[in-house]
Amino acid sequence: MSLFGGRNEKRQAPGARTGAHAPSGGPGQRTDAGAPNEPTAGSASRSNRGRAPQEGADVANVGQSVVFKGELSGDEDLAVEGRIEGRIDLPEHRLTIGEHGRAQAEIQAKTVIVLGHVVGNVLATERCEVHASGVVEGDIHAPRLVIEEGAVVNGAVRMGDPPSTATESDRNLRTA
Repeated sequence: MSLFGGRNEKRQAPGARTGAHAPSGGPGQRTDAGAPNEPTAGSASRSNRGRAPQEGADVANVGQSVVFKGELSGDEDLAVEGRIEGRIDLPEHRLTIGEHGRAQAEIQAKTVIVLGHVVGNVLATERCEVHASGVVEGDIHAPRLVIEEGAVVNGAVRMGDPPSTATESDRNLRTA
């Protein structure tokens, strides 16, 4: 089962081309050009509600059985369905904590989407979303914030331009 949309997605090795008889179309399948077909506006089904949309092919996944402890950084979007303890640093990318995901971590990312459980401070330089199934136990600092009905946020919320560094943010959130 895929994290995005619950459908079986066909994946290919980077640079691989589909054959002449391969299907071309349908969300999640690759065409001869190698780019995923994007659903049109309004085409998201009700079964996709509460799930983070897939915006590109470069999404790393931490599966439900994975436990990661330490500092995690990267140059691609990350979807977490397992457990992460420590620090997550994705300053130019999106972090999605899935419905089964658990993060006991200080988080810094361009966009943070919480469907699961986060214990720790969240610094989103662009946007933070806490969906109805999401729980954040820590402070949130983001210029744009969406908290759905049913979501839980136990901590301070600061909106506006983020501080220039994570260290400055950590210091400011602790003194607030």
